[in-house]
Amino acid sequence: MDIVKAVEQEYLKNDYKNVDIGDYVRAHLMIKEGDRSRIQVFEGTVIGRRGAGLNESITIRRLSYGVGVERVLPVHSPRIDKIEIVRKGRVRRAKLYYLRDRVGKSAKVREKLAAKKD
Repeated sequence: MDIVKAVEQEYLKNDYKNVDIGDYVRAHLMIKEGDRSRIQVFEGTVIGRRGAGLNESITIRRLSYGVGVERVLPVHSPRIDKIEIVRKGRVRRAKLYYLRDRVGKSAKVREKLAAKKD
């Protein structure tokens, strides 16, 4: 198993450790259309995180024209340019699948307040 971890190590991106459940994120995805490529931004709430190592993925959910859209993104994929955290969320669950049934204000996630630096 140490050989597998050694091979995986070079493909891991370590800058996404601080993306947690409930965070509102902006994922910049590389989209290839024909011979051209462009960056497409997918913005939403992280409702789930699963796997470990190279197999780790996050589920991002947003409402688009009143329809819920979810996207499962492999965290260490080369197609992901970067993941920005817009707001940190404060939740008490590991999976936020209950947000699928909610619309409007009831689908809000509380914001985590930053710690004071005194």
